[in-house]
Amino acid sequence: MEWYIYLLVIAAGALAGFINTLAGNGSLITLPLLIFLGLPANVANGTNRVAILMQTATSVTRYRKTGQLNVRHGLILSIPAVIGAVLGAQIAVSINEQLLRLIIGILMVAMLGLLLARPKRWLQGREETIAQKPGIGQMVALFFVGMYGGFIQVGVGVFLLAALVLGVGYGLKGMANPIKNLIVLCFTILALLIFVLNDQVEWVIGIILGLGNMVGAWIAVKVPAEKYANHIRWLLIIMVAASAIKLLGVWDFLIDQAG
Repeated sequence: MEWYIYLLVIAAGALAGFINTLAGNGSLITLPLLIFLGLPANVANGTNRVAILMQTATSVTRYRKTGQLNVRHGLILSIPAVIGAVLGAQIAVSINEQLLRLIIGILMVAMLGLLLARPKRWLQGREETIAQKPGIGQMVALFFVGMYGGFIQVGVGVFLLAALVLGVGYGLKGMANPIKNLIVLCFTILALLIFVLNDQVEWVIGIILGLGNMVGAWIAVKVPAEKYANHIRWLLIIMVAASAIKLLGVWDFLIDQAG
């Protein structure tokens, strides 16, 4: 590849790492880029996990050093997500791509409704549940989020934030993002291993992308989430809406009509 392609990959990774750390859906940037560079969709899906692993390792380390991360609680919440991710990654190579895009698009529309309809719940969480042991319902929800994340990374941060904020009770201006990053780190380790065993990882481009993701994550951790919680929510709304438009084929339809 030309030298400027590597710069493009690093820049895209930095933007995705920033978005993923504060909100989610940064893979909506990186997955299409990897496919554009010539990787098959399944290899792009696996290669993207290299960058996610490097990004979340960076953000979790930084969150822990700044005292923003409850590691013990995060690891407990990671257990069902990891189990689900292993299952999701195992079936990732066989599902019909068009069906997958439709399912994700519908889920994004549902998530957009939650983001728009319950702003106070997203910004504040439920303080009385933060220190409590998560219930069966929350653990089941995290299992399915993990399965989705193992299957395809796009949008998993949004679903994790929904589970953590609307279910467990964390607020976006509290520990939701640090816990989310720890959960993604845990399940990405095993999900990536499955893609590696199926020879669906392009290491060179994945590491280059990951370097960009690490830069974006490092910057994002320095952003005071408690001050910009509402901005993060609107960032989520924009990214979710963009995802739904793309995945449901609305954008392609409009382009065809314009042509």
